[in-house]
Amino acid sequence: MNKLLVLVVSFLLAFVVKAEDHYWYFNATWLTGNPDGVMERPIIGFNGSWPLPTLRVKTGDRVVLKLTNGLGNQNTSLHFHGMFQNGTGQMDGPEMITQCPIAPDDYFVYNFTVPDQVGTYWYHSHTDGQYPDGLRGVFVIEEAKKSDYPFDFDEEITLSVSEWYHKTSHELTPKFLNRYNPTGAEPIPQNSLFNDSRNVTWRVQPNTTYFVRIVNVGRFVSQYLYMEDHDFTVVEVDGVYVQPNTTSMVYITAAQRYGVLIKTKETTDKNFAFMNAIDKDMLDVVPKDLILNSTNYISYDESNDTPEEYIVDEYDFLDDYWLTPVSAEAMLDEPDHVITVDVTMNNLGNGINYAFFNNITYTPPKVPILHTVLSAGELATNELVYGTNTHSIVLQHNEVVDIVLNNHDAGKHPFHLHGHVFQLVARGETVVGDPVSFNATEYDLYRDNPMRRDTVYVNPQSYIVMRFRADNPGVWFFHCHIGWHLQQGLAFVLVEAPLQIQETETQHLTEGSIRICKNSNNGLYEGNAAGNKDNFLDLKGENVQHKPLPAGFTARGIVALVFSCLAGILGLVAITYYGLSDLKNVEMDLIKDLNVELDGLDESSQTNSSDSSEHISKVQI
Repeated sequence: MNKLLVLVVSFLLAFVVKAEDHYWYFNATWLTGNPDGVMERPIIGFNGSWPLPTLRVKTGDRVVLKLTNGLGNQNTSLHFHGMFQNGTGQMDGPEMITQCPIAPDDYFVYNFTVPDQVGTYWYHSHTDGQYPDGLRGVFVIEEAKKSDYPFDFDEEITLSVSEWYHKTSHELTPKFLNRYNPTGAEPIPQNSLFNDSRNVTWRVQPNTTYFVRIVNVGRFVSQYLYMEDHDFTVVEVDGVYVQPNTTSMVYITAAQRYGVLIKTKETTDKNFAFMNAIDKDMLDVVPKDLILNSTNYISYDESNDTPEEYIVDEYDFLDDYWLTPVSAEAMLDEPDHVITVDVTMNNLGNGINYAFFNNITYTPPKVPILHTVLSAGELATNELVYGTNTHSIVLQHNEVVDIVLNNHDAGKHPFHLHGHVFQLVARGETVVGDPVSFNATEYDLYRDNPMRRDTVYVNPQSYIVMRFRADNPGVWFFHCHIGWHLQQGLAFVLVEAPLQIQETETQHLTEGSIRICKNSNNGLYEGNAAGNKDNFLDLKGENVQHKPLPAGFTARGIVALVFSCLAGILGLVAITYYGLSDLKNVEMDLIKDLNVELDGLDESSQTNSSDSSEHISKVQI
């Protein structure tokens, strides 16, 4: 018996010894970058450099990352996307959900142990639309040793894709959330990026199997990835190993990750194209100079010809619904709690287009929701204390939860749940015409071992159903990962087992959590959504959404009204200014004389992104 005890203790000690502590000290500052080779612009880097580093850890390792805000003009935060943060919810990162923002010249230490997870993840700012300006990188949790992977490979690489704007989020957002953009049309990117560059050359060895970790670190468009005469074998999605599935094309939305095997050819007599293509259906308009299909290069031999663009007849990509996890998990029991939400986009009384779950557009509280949980006592189980506009839903510990999401919008949306992976129970096809909501009695595609991941897309005017067990006490954000839509309010909050949160010592606020609130949030770090800590049921002064439009107003009506008024004003000014004289080009002369800027009307004034095709990246995979 004593020998057995010695063996057990020795095993546990060996495991502890293998775990490592990783200390990273990063100062986020503004730099100047030109990743697409077309235009220099401000970009956020760490310690004076960009792209940000790929961080690598193993299960059981401890992460201690000190983030200093050297941006000068913006708050910031950091989220480790896909981390469960078991017992360390205040390290999850979303601003005013689990923490206050980090003010300029302040810092916060993210300190947590990597849970029982492996796979491909990433880290990014969770403040406004900040991460598209550069504050994002890949986060990898490796297996303890190569033989632990459920597949064989020779070499591993990481690949990120995203869109790229020539203006910062700080410049774009005021024009996006504006009454003069009443339809909520998202800003159109100027380019797509492939490993933070364009026209990238990937030098490969023949007869080699590469494990490629692919991450979409963008804020908006999904991308199609496909290769000339090569295939992807998908073996991982969002940190979940799946049975190998070979496909010629992968469709990856913002925030999704795919682990794929790519087997190279035995000969080196030809190089091949590796394409990344923007999903143009997500764009309201497609500018003539936007390159939808970008060409990168699989190089076996530099002396070979450079590949031409590889054209496909149609985008026939893998449907991730049919992927099968390696670690089998039966469909969870029928739900104890069903959350049914309808997605809509509409205008409020200020004329701005917002996004809604059940007519609620997420509006941040005055106190982070996790802080309210920890200071509300028994009232933490009362959803009212979290405010009427945070759309917070209290879950009981270990109950099975269904999120039934009906998309009444004509666009595709990728939705992400913090703190969990979920089983994808159902996903409807794209609907043309009236939106179709989920009807359990008419759905028969349920799977015994359903695909699990933390970010999944819903098709236009269709539905998805996600199921998970509420076994991770914490405050977890559920939101669309199109950054523009999150800024429009397409989110709600799950407050999971609040009394258990209060009872867990590691969930209690650190001195750092309190300090950043004092420095950035008018000192508010406890109380209800309105900052009231004397009466948690008194929400006077809470943040709420704008009042609705008067009856009869629609987005089209606002557009017509705005441009009718604009045309009338210009007409009156023209008559007055020119005294009814018959002048040629009167409108353009007037615009020049009055120095009026009409963005996007003059095609010759737009940056020619096609120049980027001449930019051959020096950055290699």
